[in-house]
Amino acid sequence: MTSWILPGALGALMALGATGTWAQQVSTNRVAVKSDWSVFAGDKPKECWGVSKPKTSEATRNKKPATVKRSDVLFFVTFRPGTGANGEISFTGGYAFAPKSTATLELDGTKYDLFVDGEWAWPKTTADGSGLLAALKKGSQATITAHSARGTQTVDTFSLLGFTAAMDEAQKRCE
Repeated sequence: MTSWILPGALGALMALGATGTWAQQVSTNRVAVKSDWSVFAGDKPKECWGVSKPKTSEATRNKKPATVKRSDVLFFVTFRPGTGANGEISFTGGYAFAPKSTATLELDGTKYDLFVDGEWAWPKTTADGSGLLAALKKGSQATITAHSARGTQTVDTFSLLGFTAAMDEAQKRCE
């Protein structure tokens, strides 16, 4: 499930954090920008994904605001033909999640539990992921709440502006 994550995430991180000429030189696999979502495509193996950074991030410890160090926080949806990943949802929180915890994605008042492994989180089942993908296409923002191994709670809010167009583009490129 995670074999694509490191190279894909690295390319996405560089492109999302880069601007101007430098971005064009660093990331050659970003193929589209749809409002708040970027679309990437790779060939070996063939995979396409949409990715976004949070619009807001909050951290608390013992119910008080906390300053935390995190690597990049990203929300992904990946398409890999022939592997069953037809809209695989994943989230990297930028820190190691608390062992045996879950992350919670809230969308229009409905909560979805995500299982965690290291710094990554996914829907618990493929069916959960399919239902969540359909719900994300109808939503306006998604909020992911998670807990770090150090006891910090983070709340990251992602805009879904451009989400449907980005997913349509990524899926089309990986047919």
